[in-house]
Amino acid sequence: MSSFWSAWVAILSLGTIFGCLAILLWNLKNYTHVKEGESMGHEFDGIEEINNPLPRWWTYMFLACIVWSFFYLLMFPGLGNWEGLLGWKSSNQGIKNLAESRQLMEQNIENDKYVHLDQQVKYAREKFDPIFEAYAKLPIEKLIQDDKAMNVGKRLYLQNCSQCHASDAKGGNGFPNLTDADWIHGGSFDKIKETLLYGRNNQMMALGAALGDDGVKEVTAYVLSLSGRTVDDDLAAKGKAKFAVCSACHGSDGKGALANNLKVVGKGLEKPATMGLNLTDNVWLYGGSERAVEETIRYGRMGVMPAWKDILGEQKVHLVSAYIYSISRQDDKLALNN
Repeated sequence: MSSFWSAWVAILSLGTIFGCLAILLWNLKNYTHVKEGESMGHEFDGIEEINNPLPRWWTYMFLACIVWSFFYLLMFPGLGNWEGLLGWKSSNQGIKNLAESRQLMEQNIENDKYVHLDQQVKYAREKFDPIFEAYAKLPIEKLIQDDKAMNVGKRLYLQNCSQCHASDAKGGNGFPNLTDADWIHGGSFDKIKETLLYGRNNQMMALGAALGDDGVKEVTAYVLSLSGRTVDDDLAAKGKAKFAVCSACHGSDGKGALANNLKVVGKGLEKPATMGLNLTDNVWLYGGSERAVEETIRYGRMGVMPAWKDILGEQKVHLVSAYIYSISRQDDKLALNN
């Protein structure tokens, strides 16, 4: 905060307190010609105004608040750049990036410097880290059977993941559904954890310039036909011939470059990380309407899943991954039974 604004805040704060004190002192004296306890000569609806002094309990309480205000401003930050005699801070100020924030927080915790947010982090670590450490040692088979662990994982999911994937984990336009068996980078516990730890970057290049307007419409028709949609056969036939530009990622059959390697691992279906999405299953990340598919082909897509390793830490990621794995197993079991 600049010197001007620091002085501005200090003057306003102290001016307000002194102003309240002046008004209080002014009202403690009788400046009227009417003696205390006598009528002021005003009456309305049978109620007469009497010149009574302020109640003593109210006056003392008001004075106590004013004294406390001066004490607070002396001990805590509040008067512009004044940091207070206690050296208390709500958080680290002037931070320019996340790395700087983490470094300063660790220094404050190590030196036991009282920054409120850092002390809260220290308290949380001391209380909850042993719990997360215990959960991290459990194998996934036992972890997903632990109701308390899954409730903690659910809360972590709601706090950090639901903004994109929705509170029911069914995603939305551009954000994958986490409750089904359709996985871009694999749906095993290890692959889910890998995705959360390190993030993902999925790019669909724009093909509008390469294909032209007619080519985009033709490839759109062919792509829709792969999932059993009713399309113009002539457009689809022309689009099939031009689909070669897409097959490098989506495979010649549109099932994804590695989708034919689908295999059963443990209790669920596991699909190795594919270079391109499966276009034959009628599951659409950015919408399956003709307009949406055409828009994807013409302009491309850029999907980013942030890395959570440095934000949540491996132990919390372990628990969130277990929760996501647990809610995605139902469809896998049905698939295996079929």
